[in-house]
Order: sequence, then C-alpha cells, then structure tokens
Amino acid sequence: MEAPEVAFDPEVQCEALPRPLEWAGLFGNDRPVEVEIGFGKGRFLITAGERFPEVNYLGVERRLRYFRIARGRIEKRELRNVRILRADAVAFVRDLVPTASVRAYHVYFPDPWWKKRHRKRRVFTPEWVDCLARSLEPKGLLYIASDVSEYFGEIQSVIGGKPDFRLLDDSEVRMEAAGYVPSNFEVKMAKAGHPIHRAVFLRA
Repeated sequence: MEAPEVAFDPEVQCEALPRPLEWAGLFGNDRPVEVEIGFGKGRFLITAGERFPEVNYLGVERRLRYFRIARGRIEKRELRNVRILRADAVAFVRDLVPTASVRAYHVYFPDPWWKKRHRKRRVFTPEWVDCLARSLEPKGLLYIASDVSEYFGEIQSVIGGKPDFRLLDDSEVRMEAAGYVPSNFEVKMAKAGHPIHRAVFLRA
C-alpha cells in the first residue's frame, strides 16, 4: 500500500532551523535563493514563484494576519519553490542566513514607523545593511520600493554610505524582470497620488 501523500505546507518553523541555515536542506535542492522581507499577503512571492520555478523563494513576515493569508494562497497553488517564515527580519538575516548565499533580497514598502519615538524600529540601519551585504552573493541584488519619500531617502543614504553597494541606473527594468508586481497597497497609494520610489542596488 502506498503511503498517503503529505499535504504541502510552505511554513517553516524558525526554532527548527539550523544555525546557520542550510538552503539545500530547506528546499531539497541547490537552486539560487531569493528572500523577501515583509511579504504581506504574498503577491510577489506567488507571482515570482510561479514565473521562475527554477528559483527558491523564502518570505519573512511578522504580522500574523498577513502571514496566514499568504500561507493559504501558497498552499492552494502548491508552490514548492516557496517557503515562508514568521520571524523578525533583522535577527533572521543577522543570525541565520549564511555568508554569500542569497542571490537577491526584496524589501517592498517597509514599515516607516511614523512616530519619532518608534523610528529606531526601522529595519534599514547601517548594521542591518552590513548583514545584507554579508549574506548576498557577489553581484547579488537588493530590491527596494517605498511610498514614503522621507524614508526612501533615508534608505538610500544608509545603503549609499556602504562601499559594498552600488545603485543601478536601470532599477525599474530590473525590478520588472525579477517578477515584481504592484501590491494592492501600492495600487491604492498610487491612485491616491503618492509617488512610488524604487531602487535596485548591486552587491559589489
């Protein structure tokens, strides 16, 4: 008698992961890995996962409500090249991701933490950018989008101050080629007249 087929579950338990993380063990293959930080309802992960089955995608999200929505959508499509993890992005990249092991990071519309006393919670600190640089492959890419001009300028300043990164002139084209699609939030902001800022940085 054949064993019953196990239902696909894209969720990864953070506490069960080895330190450092072993990508081949997580995905069962040695294909290139791209990581999305703060994947919301999963629109990019699903679009990119379907379009590029030869790439492994890991999404990291803290908000439980969005995590559950994305999990259901990924399960329904059985996207076996997509995994999701509920964790703090700063600690995840700093403590678990191996050196020079990620082909690209995608960080779309990070929380700006509007209140002044909360600004220290913003993810793009010089220390975290150093962690991104360490864990990216040579020539790896960092994709960023934001509708908050002030925060986008801060992000560019932090990354631009690091010799490990170079801003690319063809950011819009590269982002579309990577499977980027506007999120529901982005469409809403654009309709309201908010400018959408995008940038792609190359890991030197």
